[in-house]
Amino acid sequence: MSTKTILKKSSITFLEKYLNNASPTGYESEGQKIWMDYLKPYVDTFITDNYGTAVGIINPEAPYKVVIEGHSDEISWYVNYITDNGLLYVIRNGGSDHQIAPSKRVNIHTKKGIIKGVFGWPAIHTRNRSKEETARIDNLFIDIGCSTKEEVEKLGVHVGCVITYPDEFMILNENKFVCRAIDNRMGGFMIAEVARLLHENKKKLPFGLYITNSVQEEVGLRGAEMITKTIKPNVAIVTDVCHDTTTPMIDKKIEGETQIGKGPVITYAPAVQNNLRELIIATAEENKIPFQRNASSRVTGTDTDAFAYSNGGVPSALISLPLRYMHTTVEMVHQEDVEHVIQLIYQTLLKIENNANFSYFK
Repeated sequence: MSTKTILKKSSITFLEKYLNNASPTGYESEGQKIWMDYLKPYVDTFITDNYGTAVGIINPEAPYKVVIEGHSDEISWYVNYITDNGLLYVIRNGGSDHQIAPSKRVNIHTKKGIIKGVFGWPAIHTRNRSKEETARIDNLFIDIGCSTKEEVEKLGVHVGCVITYPDEFMILNENKFVCRAIDNRMGGFMIAEVARLLHENKKKLPFGLYITNSVQEEVGLRGAEMITKTIKPNVAIVTDVCHDTTTPMIDKKIEGETQIGKGPVITYAPAVQNNLRELIIATAEENKIPFQRNASSRVTGTDTDAFAYSNGGVPSALISLPLRYMHTTVEMVHQEDVEHVIQLIYQTLLKIENNANFSYFK
């Protein structure tokens, strides 16, 4: 059995507050404030950039720099068009799933505060059953209870307002965490817990540790792309989510086989530096931390790619948290997997030496 990181009650309180807060792509600031406030006792200083990426640093004077990273943004919608009779049409902000939208409640973020609304949908009685319409971007609309465009605008709603779902954190069957935006604020939570463990266990690292919570991953890894040029790290360990492929309607021959409750997922991909990945695997085996393997074709689709191909090439690796129902409002992970990802990153950091050489030809 592996030594698990038992999450404190205060950790779960932080996780719930952090997940329940809206942090849509491009508007991550309030979530970043919550994250930085939690992390503050465990780091020496912070840096932030012009778009909102936040980095807590341990040993900021050290020349050798190691990044552990997650991303802080969540998928959302933008108001794109307001009809004369007060209905709102939308476009995506990130990879929002149009199929889950009908009948969902929403929060529209305005300068006057949150305006409530719903994604309307025709009643089953009124639809043409011989040719059922499916949800599409061009037929999704939001109703906020107004009958004119002027009423909508009086509430402070305009084109460009961002829209999120209000679904909040819950625990199923004692050990399954469920919420929207677990992709990937759980990553920010896990790297913050690594910092807490280092502090509470009085571990002194021989290098600078940059605990990085990037913005705008959901629209092209943009936050990581910017911050890696600022930090100029020597090593990057990224954590994100991947699919539990054991639920219905997923083809394992295409997606591979990974499952919640069976441990962190270590990725094989061109962007993943082989020697760093093997160090992570050896660490898992040495500490009896269960893990799974996954292969990614061409790109990982995570901030790993942004770090790996920056600054002339940064040795980078990806440790993923298996998740069910990605990009829905009921994303689900297993508490033991969360604990094991934290433990794996923590134990790997203890094995990295100052000026560690991960050369391809080592």
